Amino acid sequence: MKLPDVASLADGVRAGKRAALARAITLVESDHPDHARRAQEVLTALLPDTGGAFRLGISGVPGVGKSTLIDVLGTRLTGEGRRVAVLAVDPSSRVSGGSILGDKTRMQSLARDPNAFVRPSPTSGTLGGVARKTREAMLLCEAAGFDVVMVETVGVGQSETQVSDMVDLTLVLLLAGAGDELQGIKRGILEAADVVGIQKADGDNLEPSNRARSELASALRLMRGEDVPVVACSALTGHGLAELWDTLRAERGERTASGARDARRRAQSERWMWRLVEEELLGRLRRDQSVGARATELLAAVRGGTTSPTAAARELVSKFTRNLAQESS
Repeated sequence: MKLPDVASLADGVRAGKRAALARAITLVESDHPDHARRAQEVLTALLPDTGGAFRLGISGVPGVGKSTLIDVLGTRLTGEGRRVAVLAVDPSSRVSGGSILGDKTRMQSLARDPNAFVRPSPTSGTLGGVARKTREAMLLCEAAGFDVVMVETVGVGQSETQVSDMVDLTLVLLLAGAGDELQGIKRGILEAADVVGIQKADGDNLEPSNRARSELASALRLMRGEDVPVVACSALTGHGLAELWDTLRAERGERTASGARDARRRAQSERWMWRLVEEELLGRLRRDQSVGARATELLAAVRGGTTSPTAAARELVSKFTRNLAQESS
């Protein structure tokens, strides 16, 4: 991949050019050191143009209909004059490292909408339901003028909490009659939910969904000591979608007016910085040749049971810090 000119790429993103935005996201997703440096230059140039979008995370168990709901809701929003970007995260194979990236096929209306941008990305082994560079991609979408940025997580269940560390609100979708209403009393993703949607509330499932809505609202009130909005909705019929969007918009409006949204974003930025510090240190440690050679020996010892993982880890970190000290002296 040829390194792009920073100024021209940034100008293209600001102008809302889809090709420029796609290229910028590809640049930030690259692991090549030269690409990473150029990506940071582009992000720095665009940083003043970020921050204006409604950042919405959407999570839920597989099969709950996240992509379908996003497609229908997003199309409604573009019909009202909004520009919608969707960052959809697909799971990567632990064997091949590949990913299907099929979200565009499940969001056919949005994928064809000139006021929408759908970008699927692989997790590449990242835990928490999001990709490593989702935050940077979100900033690029904001700089491109999208006023609603939705982050669709993989859909792996209770561990998917990282999305709440990058968005203004987290919408968790559940199904009535699948045991999900009982999951509300468990710790995990429900603790991070700002709004809960009971999906597929149509046909014979309408009454169970309304019942689950009431039961889950009560369970969340007991678990968290506060009211969490719960909306029954259906992407198939459109039932409850207007109420869902009004609820999300009202929640964001209240938090923006109170200063809670800005406080949340500041805290997210701080945690993001420290995560990046950890990633950078780990990357440098693994690239250190002398540490790598010793790591190979220690791995054999750990597998053979002659050295504990704790002792091996401490030795590697000590060796790495000594190498850093020698470099700086």
